[in-house]
Amino acid sequence: MEKIKARITVNREFVKGEIDRRIYGSFVEHMGRVVYSGIYEPGHETADEDGFRQDVLEKVKQMGVTAVRYPGGNFVSCYDWRDGVGPAAARPRRLEIAWRAIETNEIGINEFMRWAGKAGIEPVFAVNLGTKGIENAVSLVEYCNIKEGTAYSDWRREHGVENPYGIKTWCLGNEMDGDWQIGHKTAQEYGRLAQETAKAMKQVDSSIELVSCGSSKSDMKTYPDWEAETLKYTYPYVDYVSLHQYYGGQELGTENFLSQSLDMEQYIKTVIGTCDYVKAWHRSDKTLYISFDEWGVWSVPDQVVAASVDERPWQVAPHLSEQIYTMEDSLLFASMMMNFLKYAERIKIACQSLLTNISAAIMTERGGEVWVQPIYYPFMHMANYGVGKTLLTVDEIPCYDCDMRKNVPCVDYAAVYHEEGREVVLFAVNRTEKEAEVELNLQGFQAVRVTEHVTMHCEDRKTTNLKNHDAVRPRETDQSSLADNRVKSILPPFSWNMVRIEIL
Repeated sequence: MEKIKARITVNREFVKGEIDRRIYGSFVEHMGRVVYSGIYEPGHETADEDGFRQDVLEKVKQMGVTAVRYPGGNFVSCYDWRDGVGPAAARPRRLEIAWRAIETNEIGINEFMRWAGKAGIEPVFAVNLGTKGIENAVSLVEYCNIKEGTAYSDWRREHGVENPYGIKTWCLGNEMDGDWQIGHKTAQEYGRLAQETAKAMKQVDSSIELVSCGSSKSDMKTYPDWEAETLKYTYPYVDYVSLHQYYGGQELGTENFLSQSLDMEQYIKTVIGTCDYVKAWHRSDKTLYISFDEWGVWSVPDQVVAASVDERPWQVAPHLSEQIYTMEDSLLFASMMMNFLKYAERIKIACQSLLTNISAAIMTERGGEVWVQPIYYPFMHMANYGVGKTLLTVDEIPCYDCDMRKNVPCVDYAAVYHEEGREVVLFAVNRTEKEAEVELNLQGFQAVRVTEHVTMHCEDRKTTNLKNHDAVRPRETDQSSLADNRVKSILPPFSWNMVRIEIL
């Protein structure tokens, strides 16, 4: 079968943007088994003195997660943070309306921050602008970030936390454009509430950064008017606008399914344009950045699990949407994630959703083992080696047409230059059933050798890690060679690839 042939040129002097390490974030929400029996399971053989699963912590660190958004998600829109602090035995059990479960509040702000310290991640907190508002948000900032001498800072100290956390980044609500959200608001209603909440929060701590709610997905009827309208209120007071996006559609065929990352790219470009329009409308000299703080592939859910939740609501940490990912899913996941590298000049935070058990890279069994899904590996590769600067590229890549869109590049990629590490890294997805021969021309670099070419593919692209936890995993290959400052790499059909090149 004839190979796909692609050419990519990079130049040391042409840089797209500096990569913010927070794009390698994830998301922990009080939903299903993400927290309880995900990151936290007292009595598990690996549990530490705080009840956190050390086997999960090890996987989180290997994955390279740098930031985690908490506590939601839809959960936050009914959450009073005060329920989750103080003596655990005195905390109330609540009906958790968003996911129709019982929240025990065994884990709250202080426990999560202990876990964050052990995981070595930066917290990204969300405040409740659904059923709560300004006072609840302001009091939480006071509790977390003020040293002492006020009611809430002293309350934190009573709870055994002497020093303030100094939490830097705060999300002003969650998916407030969605009619599924408890406390859903119109753009005008949200804009005004978020504006006044932002002003008050920054009065408490002027050093914090704030995230204004953007659209929940690219097919929302209110997009992009939502951004244009809400940012007219919030732009002077916030530092980021959030975007969320999930894609399913596996039943539409691989070529259609994998093409959806182009929709995400257009989504990003449109929101950047909208932000810059509002910047001009405000006559502002401030550039607004993007926090893509929920994203992922939405696989076909387990129908038996979904039905049991509907039939038996109000359980503690029920099995919910515990999706099993295929090799094919990992390719769309990788292309979605590469968009954060391609637009590194504007995307500064991103949170893969979710960390454990629900649309997750890491899966756990209650009282049992931990294992990783195929999507774990592209994240791990980019988080560990996608550092430094994204390079501007010029390419010649064949395209295909499918039902969903035209001119889909057969090879999707991002190129990164890490000056301190003395390497250029090419991340690439072959979207086709043919082998792809990719030539990378390294202008202005002195290439020494190909350090590593890692590839991940399966003969059956519907293969999962459910029964054989090593069925889909990356392997080293010798299918990259260097000559005359050009690297030629062979990418297997429907594959994920990382090629590392040592440079002087």
